[in-house]
Amino acid sequence: MAETMDPLAPSVNESSFTPSLINKLRMRFGSGSATPRSMAEGYVEFGEFRAQAPGVKKVGTFAGVFCPVVLSMFSALIFIRMGYLVGNAGTLVTLAQFALAYGIVGFTVMSICAISTNGAVEGGGVYFMISRTLGPEFGGAIGTLFFFANVVSSALCISACTEALVENFGPNGYLVGDSPGLPNGDWYRFLYRSVLNTIGLSVSLAGASLFARTSLAIWVTMVVCLASAFLSFFITTPAMIEKPETNTLTNATSFKYTGFSVNTFYENLYPKYGRDYSTNDGEMVDFASVFGVLFTGVTGVMAGANMSGELKSPSRSIPLGTLTALFFTALSYIALTFLTAATCSRDLLQNNYVYLLPINVWSPFIAVGMLTATFSAGLSNLIGASRVLEALAKDNIFGFILRPMVPRSGNPILAVIMSWFLVQIGIITGSLNAIAQVNSVLFITSYFAINLACLGLDLASAPNFRPTFKHFSWLTSLIGLVGCAALIFGLRPAYASAVALACCSLVVALHLLSPAASEPKWGSLSQALIFHQVRKYLLLLDPRREHVKFWRPQMLLLISSPRQAAPLIDFVNDQKKGGLFVVGHVRVGELDGSGDPLASEHKYWLKLIDHLKVKAFVELSLAESIRSGAAQLTRLAGLGAMKPDTVLLGFRDTATPKDFFRDPTSPYKTEQFDLDSGEIIFPARTSVSTRISASEYVRIITDVLSVKKNICLCRNFHTLDMAAVERRSSSLKYIDVWLVELLTPSREEAFSVRALFALQLAAVVRSARGWQHLRLRVHVVDATPLYADLYLAELDSMDSAVERSNPSLSPARPVHERLEVLLKLLRINATTHTVSEWPALDNFGQWSETSYDNGTTFSRIPQSYLQKVNQIIKSRCEDGAAVTFVQLPHPPKLAPHASDADEPVCEQYLQVLEDFTKDLSPTILVRGLKSVTSTAL
Repeated sequence: MAETMDPLAPSVNESSFTPSLINKLRMRFGSGSATPRSMAEGYVEFGEFRAQAPGVKKVGTFAGVFCPVVLSMFSALIFIRMGYLVGNAGTLVTLAQFALAYGIVGFTVMSICAISTNGAVEGGGVYFMISRTLGPEFGGAIGTLFFFANVVSSALCISACTEALVENFGPNGYLVGDSPGLPNGDWYRFLYRSVLNTIGLSVSLAGASLFARTSLAIWVTMVVCLASAFLSFFITTPAMIEKPETNTLTNATSFKYTGFSVNTFYENLYPKYGRDYSTNDGEMVDFASVFGVLFTGVTGVMAGANMSGELKSPSRSIPLGTLTALFFTALSYIALTFLTAATCSRDLLQNNYVYLLPINVWSPFIAVGMLTATFSAGLSNLIGASRVLEALAKDNIFGFILRPMVPRSGNPILAVIMSWFLVQIGIITGSLNAIAQVNSVLFITSYFAINLACLGLDLASAPNFRPTFKHFSWLTSLIGLVGCAALIFGLRPAYASAVALACCSLVVALHLLSPAASEPKWGSLSQALIFHQVRKYLLLLDPRREHVKFWRPQMLLLISSPRQAAPLIDFVNDQKKGGLFVVGHVRVGELDGSGDPLASEHKYWLKLIDHLKVKAFVELSLAESIRSGAAQLTRLAGLGAMKPDTVLLGFRDTATPKDFFRDPTSPYKTEQFDLDSGEIIFPARTSVSTRISASEYVRIITDVLSVKKNICLCRNFHTLDMAAVERRSSSLKYIDVWLVELLTPSREEAFSVRALFALQLAAVVRSARGWQHLRLRVHVVDATPLYADLYLAELDSMDSAVERSNPSLSPARPVHERLEVLLKLLRINATTHTVSEWPALDNFGQWSETSYDNGTTFSRIPQSYLQKVNQIIKSRCEDGAAVTFVQLPHPPKLAPHASDADEPVCEQYLQVLEDFTKDLSPTILVRGLKSVTSTAL
């Protein structure tokens, strides 16, 4: 409850700007202001507004999205694997698989378009969308998988390009005829793939914008080649087509091209799976393997999003270009499927995957199409992988591991080289069809994450989720989500399980180790969803329906400085038992129109919660006095039914405060609250004179009781050693509870609500981790109070926590027997101890309500009585009590308004408490008002 104003409050000049905005202004324009001329030359990036700086060339929708998406989707499928699909799966299954693949991709594209039109999309494409939606942990995990998906896809396309190269220019190749051509073999193929990969590296190092601008020319070339293929079906006459040199599974040398034939179309209508001659051992083809290859023809849909950092207007270009490309490729695949099924025999399709070459009117057209489509798709994926890796590095997802990947300016050279190296490892596999299976699983996982992100955004109903793309809903995202999950686990359960395990492991690892996890600068969808659900459940949590059976501690701990209260905060965290824990602090002051003086301090309190590793909320109050601030927190802390019912205060004594943040032997030692300027956060009290007055402290206690909340005063917790508590071999063995009222000691006190509240708190502490090996001891006295009538009248006025009609709890029975029965009914494992040496109050004098009301009671308690009681409790504490719970005497009744007469009365009350608890183990003085125990089922 410090009384000084915050020295770290923001200055007036910068209070209206966010730090990120100020930093960006300074970085862009230096210390001076921007001139109108500099503003007119180009656009700058403020917050979510991205723009084009002078001299930086960006690409448009057609060249930047449509062409890369079409080239990536066609890749190896359009010219090299259509025969594999139709020849094995047949026309109907092939069309069904295309419908399934495009259905999933279509719903995913709707999600991509929704997210990409909801704000500025920067480099990293899909990773950027997922991470800015699902947070750094999940986004980093999916981004990593998406990076590897691009790497594998690039390896697949390079393998396909090599296959096209060998089929055309290898031994007996279609373009070299009987001449030797390029040598063939596993090592030669690896050499060709390495050369192609290195050429891709060279182009990537030259810059992605170069590729984006040349993609238009590549697309035109490929369209011409594809058009020649379509025309050839109508022009080429029936003929026998020789098998390729790479097919060693069959002894046949040629297969029939029939031209348009109803019989051929009917023959190819249904599936008839054969063997894959492109694999070393001729593996048997099945539905899953065909779909794995087919799905590579739709994975390129992300190519446009990957180029987001190179686009003039990503939010416009990505939806328009991607949807148009999707429609164009779908028509091409469907047309090619029908033309192939109607003209080519099944033997030709199963034994010659490059059947388009020999039936074309001019074979070089198809050869050029094969090479350009596959190489450009591999290059696109290589560039996409490097941009995802660059984005992961810039976001500090993996800390120092990827820090070298952050480019100082321009092209991310190291990220490109790393991507190239991993692609080089991937091409060792060689088999296009084998790579395709892994490629499909990784991309489906990425699609799953995109749909999940969009579904979460829509369900969270965040006001800032206002995408300009309207052709989506939570239903389309859900269908895409379920479709991806069902597809991946239905077709490749082993691969799917491995990817799911890898993703979950990455999420956990990033949550624990990633530097970005503690500073999610882009926000996390989980927070929006949590808010949405918590609000809903808080409304359902009706305080009128609370039942004692399900009571749990809801604690408000008011502290002055965490530096001297760290062990107490740690202890209360153990005491809450899954309940609410609020750390409250009062600052004396008032609003003066210059801003909130507590705003800059609040972030340090959140860091404190992280440092102490406690599950607590922070509430700060600004008030004219500490008492009024404490009253505000007592009344207003929490929300709905989640409001504290127990208030804890540190003890007002003369002990010198200990700075646990600077003590080298303290487990709470830290320097993060010591500023470079020499100032410290949370300054501790340095002298007795800085304490709040006795009357204000007592009035805080009275205020808490007056609003029907339980009160706990905590003393000597600076001596609490949690390491010793948790160590089973230490001398600390017990948790002590004294069910004795100081002024009116009686055996009936053990059965009152206030006593059972203390017993319940002790039982809760013992159930916490680290305390479970301690034993619970309950101490009572076997005595009748000096003024029994007054005591019993007070006892009867309270709601009993157990039924008095229970015969086993009859007052006629010995107190320890009754207490043991009560403990069994309450399922509390504890030992009972009857204190027979409790001193009598013979010299206490006549006690009456009048003397209690005017505060004279505490001035007439003999010092010898307090010392004797203190010695009795201390003797039990020395047996190994880790913490002690005792009853708090009711504070004196004071006048409604403070006066000078309050101070001596309150001083006397606090002196009684100090003498009563002097030199004890960590002690909690408890006064409970609510029934919190239940014997009912």
